[in-house]
Amino acid sequence: MTMKKIKHMKRWKKGRNLMMNMGSYYISKKGKSNPKGEDAHFISKYHQTIGLADGVSNWAKKGIDAGEYARQLMDNCLSILYSKDSEIVYPQLVLEEAYSNTEVEGSSTACIITLKNECLNVVNVGDSGFMLFRDGNMIYKSSTQQHPEEFIIGVRAGDLVVAGTDGLFDNMFESEMELVIKTLVEEEGCLEPELLAQVLADLALENSVEKEGISPYSEAASMEGYRRSGGKPDDITVVVAHIVPPKDLL
Repeated sequence: MTMKKIKHMKRWKKGRNLMMNMGSYYISKKGKSNPKGEDAHFISKYHQTIGLADGVSNWAKKGIDAGEYARQLMDNCLSILYSKDSEIVYPQLVLEEAYSNTEVEGSSTACIITLKNECLNVVNVGDSGFMLFRDGNMIYKSSTQQHPEEFIIGVRAGDLVVAGTDGLFDNMFESEMELVIKTLVEEEGCLEPELLAQVLADLALENSVEKEGISPYSEAASMEGYRRSGGKPDDITVVVAHIVPPKDLL
């Protein structure tokens, strides 16, 4: 590691009691025919911030690529983070400015999460979101929002944030995620965010193509008076953040 990188790392950790060790995985429902899909996300280690978006697919009826909107929105968020001379992030302000700077037609969900001191500062709109796990058990789940809502939730070392688009949450129950997390910790002896993101995405993909059985998607449809079974094929984005002391990060 060069001296320049070491100095940057020290500044990156300065004044932080906790940090997020982050990783992600993405699967497009159309595979190689459309590898970009309609989801987009970003990770900024320096700003301790993650974001994801899911383009609204109904725009395709008008010949508009909803994925392009989601990608530009997330790119704008990342550009805004690096344009500010500050490590402090205000998610709602970032999202509002990114939205104003997004020029292509379309719309999308959005979820931006930043770690500030010992709290997650979150802005969320739509059905993308996150779950918070502690000791392998889910202790918090964000709800669907029709309009951007900002909120704060406390965290501690060892907590695990699993953020995703509806391709994840429509196809995996909380209990399935808990089992995966506990199994990985037992087998690997530690938690690698990127590995966990990949395992969750792969399992969500398997569940999404099931024609029979119960899924979060089929349960939600039943509550609305529709009969559905099995999973729901969709783009799947998973971003995992492990809350750790700064000394645990290189």
